[in-house]
Amino acid sequence: MKKVESRTELEHLVKARYPIVYVNSSEEERVEHAVRDIRDTLNAKSATPRKLLFWSITEGFTGDEEFTDLRDPIKALDFIIRYEDSALFALRDFHPYLRDPVVVRRLRDCHRAFKESERPKNVLLLSPLMKIPPEIEAELAVVDFALPDRAELSALIRQFRDAYQLRHDDEHLDRYTEAALGLTYDEASYVLAKSLIRHRDFDMNTILSEKKAIIRKSGLLEFYESNEVFADVGGLPVLKEWLRKRQKAFTQKARDFGLPVPKGILLIGIPGCGKSLTAKAVGALWQMPLLRLDVGKVFSGLVGSSEENIRKVISTAEAVAPAVLWLDELEKGFSGVQSSGQSDAGTTARVFGSFITWLQEKTSPVFVIATANDVSMLPPELLRKGRFDEIFFVDMPTEEERKEIFRIHVTKKNRAIELFDLDEMARAARGFSGAEIEQAVVCALYDAFEKRTASERPADGPPDPAADLTTEGIVRACGDVIPLSLTMKERIDELRDWAAARARSASGLPIGPRGEDDLPDDATDGGGRKGMSAGFRNLELESD
Repeated sequence: MKKVESRTELEHLVKARYPIVYVNSSEEERVEHAVRDIRDTLNAKSATPRKLLFWSITEGFTGDEEFTDLRDPIKALDFIIRYEDSALFALRDFHPYLRDPVVVRRLRDCHRAFKESERPKNVLLLSPLMKIPPEIEAELAVVDFALPDRAELSALIRQFRDAYQLRHDDEHLDRYTEAALGLTYDEASYVLAKSLIRHRDFDMNTILSEKKAIIRKSGLLEFYESNEVFADVGGLPVLKEWLRKRQKAFTQKARDFGLPVPKGILLIGIPGCGKSLTAKAVGALWQMPLLRLDVGKVFSGLVGSSEENIRKVISTAEAVAPAVLWLDELEKGFSGVQSSGQSDAGTTARVFGSFITWLQEKTSPVFVIATANDVSMLPPELLRKGRFDEIFFVDMPTEEERKEIFRIHVTKKNRAIELFDLDEMARAARGFSGAEIEQAVVCALYDAFEKRTASERPADGPPDPAADLTTEGIVRACGDVIPLSLTMKERIDELRDWAAARARSASGLPIGPRGEDDLPDDATDGGGRKGMSAGFRNLELESD
């Protein structure tokens, strides 16, 4: 079913004579403009004109009639009930007064009086926050007034272009419109004006920088600037191919072909094996904004704030769409769902319910990438089919994948890869995660730098070949690392057992123990790990 536009939804509620409508939006002027437009539309088709009155605690009633002395909220509601003509009453910032039981009771009286009145009257509660007392939840309708869509922002940008006689074709204007999605109407106006002041033209970087600052301002979403590219992700060929096939799935051409909008993926696996790196690289591959959500920031100590926060996150992500929404370490944010009723009065359960319902039903092009390390802490509802398009298991890299990871990190350090023995380094890093391989390269680089600075040689002489990053140095650094494959072997085996029947391998290999490739090589000389590795292997042999 097609989603009804916010203004149309509000107009339908007014026409249907809903007595009380709660309009949730931070764009007061834009909402009031829509209310005036709705009133004019109704009056053009009706023999009985409908008046429009705005109320605030500072000005009382203004609009078609003025009663500036009625600033008390209870007296304002008394006046509304006694008002004899057809009217729309828009009450600005009324949410603080809903804590008063007398105000709540008087609103319920409005609801009863309006239902019995022959003349249509509606009360619109305009507020940037959703604060609804439970006593009147069943007696009012709620409209979440959406941020400006493409058509509104495109019209605004065209107005600026025409007013300042800028030369931009429709293709360029579409790019600026895409960049401004997620801003309020006023924010878009200000940033376009700032762009003109700085550059005498529209500037993409100025628009995006303002957009990033505004999205970060809430403290819930972070506009993540990733320098990673897909080539920086070593291994994971099945996951990479899956993502590449869906790169163009967000276009209208894909919709016309019959493809649904991709929902998202859940990446489960061992820490340090590339889950977060993949999420960062997808934004660059698809050329979409990457929004990072820290689920812990959604929860607030104020009653109702957590639920409001998750609604705000969802609406902002949909406004910026097409976009990638990245939720890192998802299990830490939603680990208390099962005991939420006893621990936090059900707040976690309600937030989680809102999120998974949106995940299931969403039609907007927001691609969700969620990562998790401890699958035992994930609520089972999250894992059922339909929430995500696919669940991938990211295991320890194989020998070929370790060679590819070494190639990436050595090349990043501006060293010629043909001078290194990838086979030897991959064997030395047996049982290492991608993060541990990177750390081994960094440690070897520190050792080489110390040798370079400590060696004494003529200023114009050639550098000592040994005082640089070498295969031997990296192999030696690998010997100093105790990998997770040893320290968390039991946990990793449990995770593999779970994933074998429930997830798809990101590398394309069967999920399960890999035998000798799971454990580091004994033949090392670093940090006493030789004895520890042998001890682990002896335990495994004895248990067999």
